[in-house]
Amino acid sequence: MTEARERRAVVVGGSLGGLFAANLLHRAGWDVRVYERAGEELSGRGAGIITHPELRDALTLAGVKVDATLGVEVDDRVTLDCDGAVIGEMRVPQILTAWGRLYHLLKEAFPQERYLFGRSLEHIEQGAGTATACFAGGERAEGELVLGADGIRSTMRAQFLPQARPQYAGYVAWRGLAEEAALSTETHRLLFARFGFCLPSGEQMLAYPVAGADDSTVPGHRRYNFVWYRPAGEGSELGDLLTDRTGRRHEMSVPPHLIRDEVIAAMRADAERTLAPQFAEVVRLSEGPFFQPIFDLESARLAFGRVVLLGDAAFVARPHCGMGVTKAAGDAVALMRALASCGGDIDAALLRYEQERLGFGVSMVAHARRLGACMKTEFSTPAEREAAARCRTPESAMRETAVPPEDLEA
Repeated sequence: MTEARERRAVVVGGSLGGLFAANLLHRAGWDVRVYERAGEELSGRGAGIITHPELRDALTLAGVKVDATLGVEVDDRVTLDCDGAVIGEMRVPQILTAWGRLYHLLKEAFPQERYLFGRSLEHIEQGAGTATACFAGGERAEGELVLGADGIRSTMRAQFLPQARPQYAGYVAWRGLAEEAALSTETHRLLFARFGFCLPSGEQMLAYPVAGADDSTVPGHRRYNFVWYRPAGEGSELGDLLTDRTGRRHEMSVPPHLIRDEVIAAMRADAERTLAPQFAEVVRLSEGPFFQPIFDLESARLAFGRVVLLGDAAFVARPHCGMGVTKAAGDAVALMRALASCGGDIDAALLRYEQERLGFGVSMVAHARRLGACMKTEFSTPAEREAAARCRTPESAMRETAVPPEDLEA
């Protein structure tokens, strides 16, 4: 234990993946610092999170108490047609939470003085048995281990694996939150206690309850979170969406407060015209909706000397599988187990971690692509067309969306 306490870990990226790794390393006796590029507390913009058993286990290992306040329990799923009639129901018990809830729990579990904001990574330097993160302004942080948890636009991945770039999937996900108390009696009765689906042609809407303001899970004070997948051509259509209210074209996403009013108004109008009335109501009542272009990302390697990638810096699977945060948590747990099992040999541990998580990351990206086939409109083979038709059925959508692959095989 004495030897481990002398070891330093530098975590670049203070979102959920970085916090999982930082807490696990800290509890194992490492001297850990987290360096986050943002200048203030992070915000998940109200994004909903599916808490699979692996995620809840990782929270416990990270020192977070998992109890009834974690999220909202649902037992059932329901699909509505575009007129609002029920066309499918299925029992799938789950606990649903919000990004902000997990962030606050994980950040509170970590020593606050070791979490540093406003640190923008420029590059990594490698030494004999160490690596050094070099930040804008000249600050340097050296450790026996440097973890890249800096997301889909990872500076660390760009340095060590420049060929691994996000690939646009051809559609975006609109997200938003409606206050439980604002919903009509009928919409609340039919949808709120359930994971809901609506499947317009070439699109997919899903929604589920999450904690409300101040992480409240008290009935009447919760929120209903929606995710609406919509096609957007990579050329002018996506470019128009990514052009903000100042006229600036963004590469991958637009800050919510800069999304043009006319873009949001068009989305709401489409909801009224396209979705079941109950889902259109949820969209209409949501404040500050925002969108995210959907990307795939795969890395051919994860370890580079004393540098290692995890979470979205390593792999990004489309959110249909609901496994993004769970995968990041699993990466952190796998890294800790590799370090513990290799008798202090960090190099051997990183190799073991890479071998284990590469295969898992590849399989998750492939699984998410299969689930995303419902969004395709052009097909290379009859098999692709059949797969798309199959995943557009209510039964398939409810059975496979946001469910771990191992549960599908059971």
